[in-house]
Amino acid sequence: MGKLTLNDGNKIPLIGFGTYKSKGSEGIESIKSAISSGYSLIDTAAIYGNEEEIGKAIKASGVSRESLFITIKLWRENLGYESTKIEFEKSLKRLQLEYIDLYLIHWPANDKNYENWQKTNAETWKAMEELQAESKIKSIGVSNFF
Repeated sequence: MGKLTLNDGNKIPLIGFGTYKSKGSEGIESIKSAISSGYSLIDTAAIYGNEEEIGKAIKASGVSRESLFITIKLWRENLGYESTKIEFEKSLKRLQLEYIDLYLIHWPANDKNYENWQKTNAETWKAMEELQAESKIKSIGVSNFF
């Protein structure tokens, strides 16, 4: 499968498996099946409520962690410096992983949901940069920034 080089030099598979509705034992089986079919990019978000299933599926797949590319997303209601760090650690624990390949801000803060939305986005990014410097995240980015 082809890969795309990110701005930081890390490579991301061109095709990934989205896990939005992958829950319970059926979710675990679908993720295991995707991995056994050759998917190496697994995409999820804390808001999906399925990180535990994904962690179980990754372990049960028998595929080495280094062969997979795991993307997670931070939900809009959890933005901010401290919240980002707390929520990241919760996700990491639920996934039973040591690191994440790509951590994204799922939706940016804006004037409808944060009083000082520019500062919130900047503080969130700073926390993500620090987690990356600690080698807990390989790459960071944004999603749904229009």
